[in-house]
Amino acid sequence: MGRFRHFGPNWYACVMGTAIIANGANALPVRVPGLHAFAVVVWIMSFVLLIAVVAARGVHLVWHRDEARVRLFDDAATAVFYGCPPMALLAVGYGTLVLGPDVIGTTAAVGINAVLWTAGTFYSLAVAFGIPYLMITRHRVGSANPTWLLPVVAPMVAAALGPALVPHLPAGEPRALMVYACYAMFGGSLLAVLIILPGIWSRLVDERSFTITLVPTLFLVLGPLGQSVTAVNQLADAAPAAVPQYADAMAAFAVLYGTPVIGFALLWLAIAAAASVRALRDGMPFAMTWWAYTFPLGTCVTGAAALARRLDLGAMAAIAVGLYLLLLAAWAVTATRTLRGVLTGRLLPPPGQSS
Repeated sequence: MGRFRHFGPNWYACVMGTAIIANGANALPVRVPGLHAFAVVVWIMSFVLLIAVVAARGVHLVWHRDEARVRLFDDAATAVFYGCPPMALLAVGYGTLVLGPDVIGTTAAVGINAVLWTAGTFYSLAVAFGIPYLMITRHRVGSANPTWLLPVVAPMVAAALGPALVPHLPAGEPRALMVYACYAMFGGSLLAVLIILPGIWSRLVDERSFTITLVPTLFLVLGPLGQSVTAVNQLADAAPAAVPQYADAMAAFAVLYGTPVIGFALLWLAIAAAASVRALRDGMPFAMTWWAYTFPLGTCVTGAAALARRLDLGAMAAIAVGLYLLLLAAWAVTATRTLRGVLTGRLLPPPGQSS
């Protein structure tokens, strides 16, 4: 049990990063032989990984309550990672809905996603309020860094993935309520992100000091960008069956919001990638922060893919495919290094050794 003493919520990033590989493959606006089967296999992997991480976190919370309490209430650097568990639940749940019917049937897939989306959504709202509250009232925090985005971006993931449940809800108010609730989470998350981003930029430009192991977290900025584009497009797709009177407006908003935000995401990707190349040249070691290279980039894949379908633009489809290939490479390297770290005990050290 001692191996799980330092098993924090950041481990859910492995689940998120794996799930987005499956969901991104399913979202691509191209059809490649074997792509769907690949997506299903990776979704199964993400589901198994979610179960394993939940079990390990259960051991941590039961046997190491003192450590868990300290990391939540007294350690701001760890507490922000409580944004990861709800996003993992939401991502795996969505994969179950779109890829699971081939394996477990439609009824089971819808039911599992409904449970995971509901749990993930309430969890995301709790951390979006709770972690900033702790940072304001209890934590000793330094300068802003991209990990601060994790708690507040979680409701955006719920907003992006909730509309997929609309066809499975009763017609009328339940469908409309889902759409409006997702729009509310979209707005709340987006405005919270806009409050935090200037602090991150100020630190990068003014202080010029950024711990080398935190460099991969620059990719976390892509998360709210890509996920918000995904959200507005998913909501526009759901609107005709839920709020037909606003369907045209929501479709227009998806384009008018999504296109410039994807443009900014590509600009930030270039900055973050250049910073990562420089850090690697300076000897940046592997750490769990490398999972920041996966899920945020994956949200840009799903956002660009949704825009490609809506705009019917081959150029946007090419961007989505290119981003997905980059995502695959990042996931392969990070997953391999993580597995090696687990097997060698570097990431899960035995009792008596520091993590």
